Amino acid sequence: MDSQKPEACSVGLTTVDIVVSGAVQGVGFRPFVYRFANQLGVRGTVLNDGRGVVIVAQASQRQLVAFVDALREKHPPLAKIASLEVSPRQQSSIIESFRIVASGTAATRASAWIPADTFVCDDCLSEMHDPADRRYRYPFINCTNCGPRYSIIERMPYDRATTTMKSFAMCPACLGEYEDPGDRRFHAQPNACPICGPRLQLVDNTGADVTTDDIPAFVRSALREGKIVAIKSVGGFHLAVTPFDERAVSELRRRKKRDAKPFALMAPTIDVVRRYAHVSSDEADVLISPARPIVLLSRFPDGAIAKAVAPRSPMLGFMLPSAPLHYLLLEEPDLPAIVMTSGNVSGQPICRSNEDALRDLTRIADYILLHDRDIHTRVDDSVMRVSPMNEPRRSGITFLRRSRGFAPNPIHLPGKPGASVLACGAELKTTVAVSRGNEVFLSQHIGDIKNEDTFAAHQTIAGELARLNGIRPQVIACDLHPQFRATQEALAQTALSVELVQHHHAHMASCMAENGLTGQTIGVIFDGIGYGTDGTIWGGEFLLGDYETFERAAHLRPSLLLGGDQAIHEPVRTAIALLLETFGTLEALPPILPPLRFLETQQKRIFETMFSRRINAMPHTSMGRLFDGVASLLGLCHIAEYEGHGPIDLEATLDRDHRMAEPFDYAIQVNEGGRLEIDFRPIVRCLVDDVAKNVPTAQISRRFHSTLVMIVSDVCERLSERFGTRQVVLSGGVFLNEFLLVNTFARLQSLGYAVHHQSAVPPNDGGISLGQVAVANARAFRRAAALSQ
Repeated sequence: MDSQKPEACSVGLTTVDIVVSGAVQGVGFRPFVYRFANQLGVRGTVLNDGRGVVIVAQASQRQLVAFVDALREKHPPLAKIASLEVSPRQQSSIIESFRIVASGTAATRASAWIPADTFVCDDCLSEMHDPADRRYRYPFINCTNCGPRYSIIERMPYDRATTTMKSFAMCPACLGEYEDPGDRRFHAQPNACPICGPRLQLVDNTGADVTTDDIPAFVRSALREGKIVAIKSVGGFHLAVTPFDERAVSELRRRKKRDAKPFALMAPTIDVVRRYAHVSSDEADVLISPARPIVLLSRFPDGAIAKAVAPRSPMLGFMLPSAPLHYLLLEEPDLPAIVMTSGNVSGQPICRSNEDALRDLTRIADYILLHDRDIHTRVDDSVMRVSPMNEPRRSGITFLRRSRGFAPNPIHLPGKPGASVLACGAELKTTVAVSRGNEVFLSQHIGDIKNEDTFAAHQTIAGELARLNGIRPQVIACDLHPQFRATQEALAQTALSVELVQHHHAHMASCMAENGLTGQTIGVIFDGIGYGTDGTIWGGEFLLGDYETFERAAHLRPSLLLGGDQAIHEPVRTAIALLLETFGTLEALPPILPPLRFLETQQKRIFETMFSRRINAMPHTSMGRLFDGVASLLGLCHIAEYEGHGPIDLEATLDRDHRMAEPFDYAIQVNEGGRLEIDFRPIVRCLVDDVAKNVPTAQISRRFHSTLVMIVSDVCERLSERFGTRQVVLSGGVFLNEFLLVNTFARLQSLGYAVHHQSAVPPNDGGISLGQVAVANARAFRRAAALSQ
């Protein structure tokens, strides 16, 4: 792999060490370095080690300046440079050539980033569709610019021997490409071809092999006939079905036990997506990005997509293919799109191994499309939305789920590092995170860890994320809730110090951290439920503080959860609690009210007794539950089929139209604790009055949403005047509501606030682990500073 000896004069040469850290392994960085070194007459070596890419460079000062500039400005498209350090090197002898050498040992301090999985590049697609190419129609084609990364890596540095591709010995042709620095596949670790690489296998739901000369063609035919097919993709399995057949989609719902939550769709090109949904230029940019996330788009009401794909939703979630196999499945115009939903039994982690799929997915799928390239780390699809936000730096991106294509890329903390932290995340939609200096590496979406399988995955991913990044945590951060499994596990271990972080403080710190904020901040944190410092359930909170400490400055008026957690699954219970809190009795209320018509007389009496006697009725200040109750009061959702069902249906009535309406009445008082308290009872009175007058549901919903926008700005004005800060962050799962986010952001901005939302991690509990790291880090730094004095 030596280059030709440069003709540069040996007089006046300088030798330097260059260490480039970030996403620089597995992205074609070493061959890029090699080519530019040759072009510029630079001698030396380049290798991968735990720090990233390490270069010894010898040349004139002018050549070295040009070389370093090229590293910074002309690096491969998938590379992300976190730091580039140049230091002088004592070198008495003249280096004869530039060479690419074998990877360094793992003993060096780790600072390289684990590369994320990425899409199929145009060059590989062109070869795959070329009948004359040796990889024609090969479903595992890749190069240094594309293909699987994180999902197949077993350890760092990233080399073939440290991935699940180690079991595939390259044929002479592939090996020649792999060893040629001038080739696009130089050190492309998943490099393979039909002779030496992974292969497809198709079985039916009994596990018997299906004999066919063309597996993708057979699968396309089965999908057109309404069959359900489990497909092994990059980070796990998908379940696929045609989206143009109501019966087939409904059957998938029945078998998967997923009644109403929308399914994602995959189409081969943006032009095909535009047949079924509106795609803005910003949305198109996200769709075609290397991560290939699911993007939520406004659907065309008269489109051919079956209603069962996304019942009652004005949006469709589309993604473009992320693997060569996907393109082969979508290459015929008579199947222009397919449903591609997570390949799992509802509530369980997605299947990643062939054995998992044959055990779990044969109950759902008619056929299972397998292959023999193992997935080491399961990674779900990322889900994003692009909203119209008045921001010069970004276009209103919101993550609903940050996973494939983004995990485990780091977020950088502002300020000085305090300790290496392992953060356990939340109970629902959880992620974990580990920190190394100012870098916080967030895991992919893990899910709800209340069940055994997902909790086991949570524990495994936490250990793997730390190990792959060469991190030995000193602190474990977890939620304050004593009943959370991750919290109990953290408190039971004795190796690390434990930092308990209040749930809403973690939300606030998460938004501050990703926006690089410091100092006193107003945190508007709206979510479902979180354990408060007073032992009650919080969720409609205005906090004032920083990373280290906070105070609860304002919140919703407390109401009651009738039946505790059961109220989360039955929004009608929350509606009854709101009515009783507001009117004192159900007797005089209009019987036309949807929750009263929905419930039997005996049920209403039971709920009234629970409320009046405080029997299994817990106080809460949850904004998410307020949305639940309003959704039930409007007859949209009495029984939730999935988390957030009521609030999602309530927002859906607005049809992505963000125009404000006249707000309902509301009141803000100072309670006995000196905090501002938002009284929802005037809102409920107005709402009940509108329902009794048969005002259209969408109009009532718009007024309710608009009222909350006005409440936020009103409370922020009072808190800003009291505490002297104009810095505001918006976080919590309720801010996934696009109307609320867009209008709250715009109004606060118009009032002169420095207002920030979340666009690098989800505002829901998927972003909690970042906040936990930020809080634990700040507290550790303070303790270390105190000890040093």
